[in-house]
Amino acid sequence: MTPSRAVIFGCKGPNLGSDEFVFFSKIKPIGFILFSRNCVDPEQLKKLIKDLRKSIDNDRAPILIDQEGGRVVRLRKPHWREPPAAKLFADLVEKNIDLAREAVNLNIRLVGQELRDLGVNVNCLPVLDIPFNGADPIISDRAFGVDPEMISILGRVACDALLMEGVLPVIKHIPGHGRSSVDSHKALPIVRTDRAELSKIDFSPFKLLADMPIAMTAHIIYSAIDPENPATTSSKVILEIIREEIGFDGLLISDDLSMKALDGDFSYRTQAALAAGCDAVLHCNGNMSEMKEISDVVFDLSNKSADRLERALVQIDEFKTLDRQVALERLVELGIN
Repeated sequence: MTPSRAVIFGCKGPNLGSDEFVFFSKIKPIGFILFSRNCVDPEQLKKLIKDLRKSIDNDRAPILIDQEGGRVVRLRKPHWREPPAAKLFADLVEKNIDLAREAVNLNIRLVGQELRDLGVNVNCLPVLDIPFNGADPIISDRAFGVDPEMISILGRVACDALLMEGVLPVIKHIPGHGRSSVDSHKALPIVRTDRAELSKIDFSPFKLLADMPIAMTAHIIYSAIDPENPATTSSKVILEIIREEIGFDGLLISDDLSMKALDGDFSYRTQAALAAGCDAVLHCNGNMSEMKEISDVVFDLSNKSADRLERALVQIDEFKTLDRQVALERLVELGIN
């Protein structure tokens, strides 16, 4: 079997083109990521996922999606339930933390159930970033509030709920995106907070969930740690902070390489992220010329990275699901629609 390359790609539309099939068959990415442009209805999406996996001859390949809730959902009505933003559950904590935990569990299990039924086995949540006053609103209501401990508690409930439904969670954006003054999709954020405060506050939720299977990097410069490189391409941030201080030893993937926070062409971005210590890079927009540029330099998944991926996948070989109607009714009782 041809080894998988250390990259996750998107595709252009709701159906896999013949050129995409041939390209993916040759390159063998470890998996794929879906966006709204790929998701028309359940039957169409199931076929697309089947075709994507067929192209790389791997029926266990990771199929990623961002189905957080609120502003960030790829599956929408009328075919799918649109879950609420994370902040709604943080607000419920003010009334009763136990009810908030119950609501997060039911909500995310319903999300996981829908995804697994489609063939999606990785959901890019929870957001463990801590939003700060004056920061860009890119995180805001996507976070479980502003308290690091509460974000950790509800974040773990969300992770466990996905795993129970046979879907892998992705903690993001490690080691913390909440202080960013700009959206990293549009520009490179620079956080000038001192390292001691970052360690005490921003890194805290990630430390408490460091046992999770997958994490996604932040395209942010932390000037107190590495004043030249964003976390995604900083060996100092990845090795000293993510791997050592935070203690994360799961599969580390970059955020999208096509975001404007990163400098250089796609060859450079790919090589820089992998050299810094990312296990795999992520490219989302399905642009064939960009994907070819990445494929020219991306190497095979290392043995250590392949082991991290396998350790993740075995966690969802077995799962239990919940009664959907009972869960929906209970969420209504809790004030969650």
